[in-house]
Amino acid sequence: MRVYCGKDYEQASRIAANFISAQVIMKPDSVLGLATGSTPIGTYEQLIKWYEKGDLDFSAVHSINLDEYRGLTADNDQSYRYFMNTHLFDHINIDKKNTFVPDGTEPDAEKACRDYDEIIRAHGGIDLQILGLGHNGHIGFNEPDSTFCKGTHCVQLTESTISANARFFASMDEVPKEAYTMGIQSIMQAKKIMVIVSGEGKKDIVEKAFLGPITPEVPASVLQLHSDVILVGDEAALAGYHKALQ
Repeated sequence: MRVYCGKDYEQASRIAANFISAQVIMKPDSVLGLATGSTPIGTYEQLIKWYEKGDLDFSAVHSINLDEYRGLTADNDQSYRYFMNTHLFDHINIDKKNTFVPDGTEPDAEKACRDYDEIIRAHGGIDLQILGLGHNGHIGFNEPDSTFCKGTHCVQLTESTISANARFFASMDEVPKEAYTMGIQSIMQAKKIMVIVSGEGKKDIVEKAFLGPITPEVPASVLQLHSDVILVGDEAALAGYHKALQ
């Protein structure tokens, strides 16, 4: 695993954006695995700036997002489709027909998951998978469990994840309790994985995920088994990791 530390969130976001831009330049028809949440917003903003300068062309890129809340429509301002449109897709020349997010409105969970796995398979897998890291070690919505879930599946969100998401909704009652998420196997089959972390609040889980035992109770720990992982973070998020290595 390669670790890159930025002084602050802005610098870390720029580092992460550099890896994504290099991927797109080297392979214009790349399949990018994209993530939502507050952490990658700075990275997406930097990519938009480079696109607007004429440095990047996303016209041949395909994207496959990690997850989506079950029950939310694409035009709901808390859906991950809406998030991606707002923070990236609306501002670059990617063809939205080539951008994929699980269908949160599909009531048949088995069908929704099966269809999404077929999308991943049909595109030949993911060239570069972007991940955030939850405070409990979740990647996508793969929550702590007794086993690693392989394919796309419907997950019952943990109380800690629901609480973390509550700030985005008017009330706790509105916070989705389930989500469709890409499975650990699909994530691990990506050719390259980049994890972006920021803030002191991620310090302990970064150390636990990347220096602790590999266990489904810390889903991100499985990334220790991948041959090409990049960890990008700011000084606050990586402080525990660096201290443990001293």
